[in-house]
Amino acid sequence: MDWMQDLEPKAVFGHFAKLCEIPHGSYNIDEISDYLYSFAKELKLWCKQDEYKNVLIRKPATKGYENVPAILLQGHMDMVAVKEEDCTLDLAKDGLELDFKDGYLLAKGTSLGGDDGIALAYAMAILEADDIAHPAIEVLFTVNEEVGMDGAIGVDLSEFTAGRLLNIDSEEEGILLAGCAGGTRVAAAFMEERTEVQGDVWNISLKGFQGGHSGADIHKWRGNAICLLGRCLDLLQDKVSMRLISINGGEKDNAIPRFAQALVCVPEDAEETLRASFAEIEESLRGEFIDREASMKLSLEKRNCDERMLAFSKETTACVSAMLASVFDGVITMSAELEGIVETSLNLGVVSTDGNTINAVFALRSSKKSAKDYLARRLTHLIKAFGGKVSRSGDYPAWEYRADSPLRDKMVRIFKEQYDREPVVTVIHAGLECGILLEKKPELDAISFGPDILDIHTTRERLDVKSVERTWKYILAVLADKE
Repeated sequence: MDWMQDLEPKAVFGHFAKLCEIPHGSYNIDEISDYLYSFAKELKLWCKQDEYKNVLIRKPATKGYENVPAILLQGHMDMVAVKEEDCTLDLAKDGLELDFKDGYLLAKGTSLGGDDGIALAYAMAILEADDIAHPAIEVLFTVNEEVGMDGAIGVDLSEFTAGRLLNIDSEEEGILLAGCAGGTRVAAAFMEERTEVQGDVWNISLKGFQGGHSGADIHKWRGNAICLLGRCLDLLQDKVSMRLISINGGEKDNAIPRFAQALVCVPEDAEETLRASFAEIEESLRGEFIDREASMKLSLEKRNCDERMLAFSKETTACVSAMLASVFDGVITMSAELEGIVETSLNLGVVSTDGNTINAVFALRSSKKSAKDYLARRLTHLIKAFGGKVSRSGDYPAWEYRADSPLRDKMVRIFKEQYDREPVVTVIHAGLECGILLEKKPELDAISFGPDILDIHTTRERLDVKSVERTWKYILAVLADKE
């Protein structure tokens, strides 16, 4: 990767490349946590690795900044690790294969992890530098943000004194975030002893959907491959007797699913009816989604299967299909206070078959706790009505917009000085760790920002190199400002 040496700022991209060599999908963070802790120890900085594997670091102020209030830099270690179907990398063990194209840094066949590896790289470059002016720096690298914000929930901030928080976990340059939605996870489980099945086995698959972030992209009404597979199965059962062998789709609860597939068993004499019915469904879905999902592909393939096959009953097949087809996926309500901002949403992110259990996992978001809790209640009623069992986890609070924010005023002023234009100050529907951290330290004045990262949580993720450089200069200007 000789081209890597030409990317500016060199220190930032150098650290980012090293981080990409370490597998760091959610729940697979021990190695990267140890690496960050060792990095701080080698610099002889105060550092701590807590029981959750969060890493906390402190660096003293540079000369002339001893009396300037400390600043907390924060980002998360884990990435949404997804790959293309034909990618041979094992993202639990292998590093990423970086590439550079048309001004963007990307990874071949996988997500890039710019969310939130770039925050780590920025902070590491600041920690090791001896020519950057700054007040006392406190750094917090958290774990498993993408799957419930476990690190932020568990971390003890009593070691830190900073009253200002720079959360570098946003993906649009020129947008300063001053609030975010809260969220929770709801899981459904349908359990039944599978029995041996007789008949033809068919594979029904939906793929080629855009996917995207279940917070930042939910308002774009992209197709949910799992919900649409449920719709196909539900409609097919009007014409053909069917038993579900397995159903799987999606990768993360906070990513809009790009693919889903089911193995079903139907009577041997039902092939003609099945094909005709599927063709009708495919035609109607294409007409409905042509403007949003031009690359979607629906397929029906007969499988040669000589081995003994176990399947769920017709009743469970019908219940699971109907639940997937009936769930109210996408935007639930828009904000009445902030024009164009989603208030409450639901994403069915993953469905999987594990032996005699079919699991479905949902990500719920809302800027209002009461709306989030009521949506969880509605979803629970729906799942139970179809015979499923329900559990809830990973609850995190919203970060409420504050009218008085000296940090926000300062960052707006510095942005205007650097860019000669006004930044956009807004709130976001996606979840950020700021809400949790502010619950622990209510005095924190926080802003979230970052460089341009496109199509996060997908294999199309790419990092705008020039935007990274501009944002680096912006961070340094914020640190150097003594107000």
